[in-house]
Formats: sequence, structure tokens, C-alpha cells
Amino acid sequence: MEKAFLTAIDQHQNILHKVCRLYRDKKEDQEDLFQEIIFQLWKSFPKFRKEAKISTWMYRIALSTAISVFRKASISIDFKDSIPENLHPAEKSELSENEEQLFEALRKLNEAERAIIALYLEDYSHKEIGDIVGISENYMGVKISRIKNRLRDILAKPKLPAHS
Repeated sequence: MEKAFLTAIDQHQNILHKVCRLYRDKKEDQEDLFQEIIFQLWKSFPKFRKEAKISTWMYRIALSTAISVFRKASISIDFKDSIPENLHPAEKSELSENEEQLFEALRKLNEAERAIIALYLEDYSHKEIGDIVGISENYMGVKISRIKNRLRDILAKPKLPAHS
């Protein structure tokens, strides 16, 4: 069981890291969330019935964990841009400015929009995303189009210079 679990984590860790990046800005917070997601996956792994793809099951647990931990946080979060892209986190300098801007924009979306766009960025089809979220493939296409337009609007707004 442990070997199967570790193989699944290794094969699908990118979606877990993306969820962490969408819900946390600070590297330390992303790493903490990643560890909490791994813990929740490990606790749930014996109950995985293979009724869905393992990546879909992992995504659902990751998202549920990120949202529940996010809601429980009673402290204010000091945001900073960085994320581990694999088990060996990338340094901030290794991330392109465009990637940083994209994730900053993604964090401005609501929870549902972030959940949908994370799956879209992982190349899930509209049908697969619709099945996960519980809406039709056609409506999912409309929602993704609206999210893309919202992201374009967010990215088009000029950033205010930071005050020193």
C-alpha cells in the first residue's frame, strides 16, 4: 500500500503543488499545506475505491483540504510569491515573471473558479471537469470562458508600485 501511495504522489504531485500555490502565497505556507494534503491523502488512501481516476480523487482531497485549512486560519496571511513545482521546491528566481503574474491573478479568483481553472491548467477536458464539479460539459465550457475573460481583465489592470 505504501509503495502504491508514493507512486501516486510522485505521478500527480504537480496538481497538488498548484493547489498549494493557488491557496497560499508564502513558500512556508505552501509547504505546510502540501504536507497537510499528503497527510489527508494518506489517511484516505485505504478508502480509495477506484471509482474515479486517482488524479481526480487526489485533486478533490487537495482542494477540500486547501479550502478547509484556508477557512480555519484565524491569523492574517502575509502574501509572497513562490511555490514548489515538485518535491524539491523551485526557488523564486527560477519562476518566470509571467508565472508569478498568472498565479497572483489566479489567487484573485473565488474558490470555485480556482478549482475549475486548476483542473483546466492540468489539461482536464471540459467533460472531466464538469463531472468533477457536477455540471454539464457545455456549461463548463461557458464557465471556463468566463474565467479566462476574468483573468484577462485582472492581468490587464496595471499593478500599483509597492511602497517602501
